[in-house]
Amino acid sequence: MELDQGTVDQEPGRATWKRQIEFTLAGIGCAVGLGNIWRFPYLCYRSGGGAFLVPYLLMLLVMGIPLLYMELILGQYMRRGPVHALAKACPLLKGVGLATVAISFIMCTYYNIIITWGLYYLFSSFQSPLPWQSCNNTWNTPNCTDRINPNTSSHSSTASQQFFNYRMLERTAGVEESGVLRWELFLLLLLAWILLYFCIFKGIKSTGKVVYFTALFPYVILLALLINNVQLPGAMEGIRFFIVPNWEKLLELEVWVNAAAQIFNSIGIGFGSLMAMSSYNNFNNNILKDTLAISITNSLTSILAGFVIFSAFGYMSHLQNIPVSELAVDGPGLVFVVYPQAFATMPVAPLWAILFFFMLLCLGLDSQFAMVEVMVTSLMDEFGGPLMKFLRHKEMLVLAVCSTAFLLGIPHVMQVGIYVFQLMDHYTAIVSLMFLAFFEVLAICGLYGVRRLSANLKEMTGNRPNIFFKVCWMFVAPLLITIILVFTIIQFKPARYEDYVYPPWAQGIGWVIAMASIIWIPLGALHTLWVLPGSFTERLVKSITPYALENERGGDTYPNIAVISSLGRETEKPHIQTNL
Repeated sequence: MELDQGTVDQEPGRATWKRQIEFTLAGIGCAVGLGNIWRFPYLCYRSGGGAFLVPYLLMLLVMGIPLLYMELILGQYMRRGPVHALAKACPLLKGVGLATVAISFIMCTYYNIIITWGLYYLFSSFQSPLPWQSCNNTWNTPNCTDRINPNTSSHSSTASQQFFNYRMLERTAGVEESGVLRWELFLLLLLAWILLYFCIFKGIKSTGKVVYFTALFPYVILLALLINNVQLPGAMEGIRFFIVPNWEKLLELEVWVNAAAQIFNSIGIGFGSLMAMSSYNNFNNNILKDTLAISITNSLTSILAGFVIFSAFGYMSHLQNIPVSELAVDGPGLVFVVYPQAFATMPVAPLWAILFFFMLLCLGLDSQFAMVEVMVTSLMDEFGGPLMKFLRHKEMLVLAVCSTAFLLGIPHVMQVGIYVFQLMDHYTAIVSLMFLAFFEVLAICGLYGVRRLSANLKEMTGNRPNIFFKVCWMFVAPLLITIILVFTIIQFKPARYEDYVYPPWAQGIGWVIAMASIIWIPLGALHTLWVLPGSFTERLVKSITPYALENERGGDTYPNIAVISSLGRETEKPHIQTNL
């Protein structure tokens, strides 16, 4: 997609989307990604199947849609990315904007390993029979099974599980054993970052036909897989596990926390990507239709993926002669175990495998692109002058960011990699994100205020938000996030992978990773209070007063704008592109 140098009342010369539909498609492309294909099904499986859908849909209604609407309104009105928009809305909590950038960068350092695994499977698919189709391989153990056998031992594992664990990962027994570097995965990780770099470096100027192909391609593959899977023996048992709730599970707080975390992860709340993209909307754009299109499309994609994966679950349980709830699959490995098992039953199995993993590559690059872009854009906004003086070209900054993330991702391609991945994902995608969501809602709905947010929307579109959104912003979302955050801390469960529980020192590293993003919130608050003039009470009052409001009053609340997160600076040409 391209950005036009448009003109709006608030900021002449500000870039805007060439066509408004491009923002909607870009938002859907940003939200719909690997999380829909692997995170939603595995959280659903861990949380009791159908029991997960109840809190998931409720969280979508009362938190997902309203909070996405809130982010898009603020981004479109402030005409800034997350760092500057939140600093202008609530200087005291400007650190929330910095935290969104930090969490996006941390996630992009380990998120690319899924693309790496996808590339490994993609290249392994160019052979017949597929290497995970039988148990006649050097890495298989005696308890491997590749056929329907009612007398199979409950301790057996499928050929696809053994290919993932013993061929690709060659995983160790735990995080205590680092193992050696997997050179094949190392080179594929490098290739994944090279592909990502050229996506950002070149940009993609999509025609209408390419856009619609990119949007429809994943659904064509998923529908084809679903049609095949429902005909497999045991498929209905898997689907029944997916849609029939185990009501006792709803009493477990972890199910509700996972549902909320999945909504935030999948839609992108708290990551800053969609807020940055909305800042380039036409000032009078009707943001509600974009909000509904992005959030509903995203959740429907997750549910479709759920039907596909759980029908394959039923087939696997039939293969191993055990209940669906006792299958030994967990974490991101799920998508590399269950889907390949389905391919083995299809005519022309290699073709289906190639198409699927190519789709996975596209979705992965799409999601990864948005997270890296937040980091690049924020650096350009904040330090554009000095960086360009040193690096001379913007492409060199992109290269520096990608190279740093690549180096930080190397531990994931060692034999201990799956344990490192699961540890980082647990503390970043669930723990950090809940803290970040809490303070973002506090900053925007609490201190900036629902009244100001409503006034912003009326100024842009001529209409105020309806009573449902106001109630959600004022009461429902803040209350639910507070309750979930409190109980997350009280009933916190250590990270685990399958039956493996991490030792205390590894849990400590996990908390350090979590604090790497959360720490910016108190640091930002202390910095704001330090640089503002006046007594402590005066500083506190000024710190919760929106910067734009003080400008209108002609006040001198911010004597040193450069110190308060460079609020007045904006790059001449924004580094926002989309790859739809």
